[in-house]
Amino acid sequence: MLIEKKCKICRSLGQKILWNNRCASNKCALLRRRTRPGVHGAKPRVLSDYGRSLVEKQKLRFYYLLKEKQLKNLVEKAEEMKESTPIALIKLLESKLDNVIWRLGYTDSKLHAKQLVSHGHFLVNGKRARTSFIFLEPGDIIEIRPQSKNKEPFKNLQKKLKIYTPPPWLKIDVNTLKGEFLRYPEPEELSLPFNVPLALQFYSK
Repeated sequence: MLIEKKCKICRSLGQKILWNNRCASNKCALLRRRTRPGVHGAKPRVLSDYGRSLVEKQKLRFYYLLKEKQLKNLVEKAEEMKESTPIALIKLLESKLDNVIWRLGYTDSKLHAKQLVSHGHFLVNGKRARTSFIFLEPGDIIEIRPQSKNKEPFKNLQKKLKIYTPPPWLKIDVNTLKGEFLRYPEPEELSLPFNVPLALQFYSK
């Protein structure tokens, strides 16, 4: 996905998706151009209830790097779980491998984490992972594949992790670079840039 296209998505949604380092810098297109893309981007947007739920659903989908069908399937899975659907869905999404790798501090963005997983640079419980569509459970161990530790994406990683504190539901050993998924996060521990119940209304129509 080209940088320009990513920036258009953020501008269209009016929300940073945090695709990469550019999103967190002064180069972020949303900071420089607050209007939506297109000739009518400067006009105020008046949304229906359906439109608001669609926007929130899109924010959620792009934030967790999901295709539409993947998100729909996860919503259906969350509906079958014991907890309320919004809480169950977020716990599923927060346990997604690329998201966990990003939160552990291995990478600066989920997009980069997803790319590194697809290249086979990570092990989950000793087995090589090649898809980020893996959902971790408490006690699962994530580590860099031994053959990949000296590759460019992981150079100076220990120095970076020494000044990084992962969220309380995750743990990483700076010396061995092994991470652990301790537990699922609680809703109050997360600060998410979208409204989950409103996003779920999209699928109730």
